[in-house]
Amino acid sequence: MRADARRNRQRILDTAYGVLAAEGVGVPIDEIARRAGVGAGTVYRHFPTKESLIEAVVLDRIHAMTDKARSGIDFTAFFAFMVEAGLANRAIADALASGGYQIPADAEAALNTAFAELLQKAQTAETIRSDITPDDLKALIVGCVATARHRGDTDLVRIVVDGLRP
Repeated sequence: MRADARRNRQRILDTAYGVLAAEGVGVPIDEIARRAGVGAGTVYRHFPTKESLIEAVVLDRIHAMTDKARSGIDFTAFFAFMVEAGLANRAIADALASGGYQIPADAEAALNTAFAELLQKAQTAETIRSDITPDDLKALIVGCVATARHRGDTDLVRIVVDGLRP
């Protein structure tokens, strides 16, 4: 892919992510194209259907979360990042839950592995309890996201992270 085509594709993904997160999946592709500063044809060249665009946005965000986990970020900062991502991704999460979209198994496995490695590193450094599993953390993240949506704040993240310490 040419450099300009790669840039356009990434601009479309970034714009679609923001639009979908803020306004839901009902936004037309033409509007996403307008906000990305490209023509609708450019969007359709990269993503022939709205479903393929949503799937690409989800995959792009999964890769971004995996990269973040592998970036050397502190465990507690990553936990907070995941909660924030869950809050920002509500429309996309809803689309995944109701629209039959699936995260590719290899992308999900890469994120799970990076998350588990980050947890193991924190446990080895004795900053997180040794009896916590990645599945425990996923459940806690989901709970923090649900609580933050209900209460309108993320104060619970601090409380949960404090409870994860040895």
